[in-house]
Amino acid sequence: MITNLKYLGFLAILPLLTVALTTDYIDEAYAATKSSGTAVKQYGSSTSSKVCGDRLCSETGGRTVLPSAPATSEKSKEFMEDTAMEEIAPGSVLRLARANVPATIPMHQGYYNGEAVYYIITDSSDPTHADIITKNQGWKVELAQLLANAPDAALSKTYMFTNGVKGNGVHGFQGEVFTSTPAQADVYSALTSHVHVTWDDSATPTVLDSEQAIMNAVDKGLVTLTNLDVVLNMPQIVWPEGQMNVKADKTLTDETPYGGGQVLDIDMDEMTVTFIAHRGWGPDGRTIYYIVTDATPVDPANMMGVTNAPANAALIANSAAVDLFQFMNGIKGSGPMGFQAGIAASAPGDSNYSPMWRIFMIGWNDPTSASLLENKADIDAYQQAGLISVNLARPMDADHIVNCPFIDPFQ
Repeated sequence: MITNLKYLGFLAILPLLTVALTTDYIDEAYAATKSSGTAVKQYGSSTSSKVCGDRLCSETGGRTVLPSAPATSEKSKEFMEDTAMEEIAPGSVLRLARANVPATIPMHQGYYNGEAVYYIITDSSDPTHADIITKNQGWKVELAQLLANAPDAALSKTYMFTNGVKGNGVHGFQGEVFTSTPAQADVYSALTSHVHVTWDDSATPTVLDSEQAIMNAVDKGLVTLTNLDVVLNMPQIVWPEGQMNVKADKTLTDETPYGGGQVLDIDMDEMTVTFIAHRGWGPDGRTIYYIVTDATPVDPANMMGVTNAPANAALIANSAAVDLFQFMNGIKGSGPMGFQAGIAASAPGDSNYSPMWRIFMIGWNDPTSASLLENKADIDAYQQAGLISVNLARPMDADHIVNCPFIDPFQ
């Protein structure tokens, strides 16, 4: 157990790392982070189970210790020398309060090939749909107008009913019909194009639970299909072939690592899912929280315990994705790599907000003289001054896009 915690604490950096570790070390580390568990509604901690950095607090007397792992190359040795410390001296670390908190989100039921799919709705490219869904589910859907720019290669088709059988769908009728699930990894996307299904006035509505059933109804003249220029972020939580990983260790602290899963609980009775919400900064220094639902490439997705979504890679040079900056050295903190929290180029309410993120890595040229950066203007100023380097993250030499909806976990 302790060994796993040490690996997970250090390996929180791996999905974002670009140059510090070799491919061999990353492959070995990913293999050590596979984790799963069962849903339990318990997010508190006791003295014996609380994690202080990479160890149980009961073993360290409450001292926070940073994780370490064996280096297998000169580059990784150098990185470890920069990051691994047995103890953190007072004043050398900045950990945000409530860096990781539970966020409970309502689930909806839809269909795929006649079987049930359970999903959440976090973002909409259209303000009308954002308002309608927010009201219906009692949980805020963020407006992300940039999602309308997503190419077809980054979308999956979803059918939504505007009349017919009453239900828990977006418009108050039967649940949505999906054309793929994460089991069809090559075509699955949480970003969905929007097709309205409308029953004819003379027809007798029934539940249509597959794309084929909808097409049969179209052929019989029972329903009409209308394509809308609306994109919703609808990550699937449970599908016929599986579900998102549920984190085995439910204890949340400011040092909880990213590895092993992002979900704490899936409650099929209450129709809710509880994610870990991670704290960071918006472009102007405001507090933001985000969850992680899916990512590409596959190894970072597996390490974080989220859905593998290769279709996300189509957004790497598209305006539907926005920049998120994480730190690979400098001030120790509650960020995913063990340093200060990350900074996003946009936040909810901004015209350029999107839940789809291109990850950039910030490295201090002289880590011993690092300062706290709190907003995008700080990044630009220090980069221009030659004090930091900013590079696009390409783990496993692949395009790296993460679906990180920004949410209010306290609503």
